Amino acid sequence: MARQNNYPATLRVDYPKQLDRVSSFFRIFWAIPILIVIGVLTSSGETTYITETGKEVTNGGSGIAGGLFAATLLMLVFRQRYPKWWFDFNLELNRFSARVGAYLFLLTDKYPSTEDTQSVHLDVKYPDAKKLNSFLPLVKWFLAIPHYIVLAFLFIGVVFATIIAWFSILFTGTYPKGLFDYVVGVGRWSLRVNAYAMLLVTDEYPPFSLQ
Repeated sequence: MARQNNYPATLRVDYPKQLDRVSSFFRIFWAIPILIVIGVLTSSGETTYITETGKEVTNGGSGIAGGLFAATLLMLVFRQRYPKWWFDFNLELNRFSARVGAYLFLLTDKYPSTEDTQSVHLDVKYPDAKKLNSFLPLVKWFLAIPHYIVLAFLFIGVVFATIIAWFSILFTGTYPKGLFDYVVGVGRWSLRVNAYAMLLVTDEYPPFSLQ
């Protein structure tokens, strides 16, 4: 348990004693505006244009998160630096994404704020780039493959847990605590993998744990 608690990426969501039935019933529709916002932030920005010869060319980007990952990887490999403002932006983007996820999966009734923490507490420690392995960022995505496989199955469980919780909220106004802890735990696991493989803030391999 101590190792999980000391991992440089943490996620906690306040358990709600009572949830609004009407808001939960229409959640998928009320979440559309904020999903559009986060979609714009993380989209690839693919563009198509016609050259002078009449050839159609598609220019696809990797999105803000992908661009920051690539830039951070290069800085760590060649300069052993992790620019603080890149980290801060990535951290806030992940916090915002977590608030959107918590709202979408019925963990809270609070409409996702672009700034305030609300009931979702996500934190990632800023790394000392000099202490990070210079070449490990090149293979972290590969080393994390076992986690991706396990998470794929866990996210299927999240979908079923959310459906069961939706019915529970409609009839009782409460989110079953066991299901709540499971959904948050999957989010916590996913965050640790993201911190290791994409944010590149740590060389410590993520634990296979929901805690």
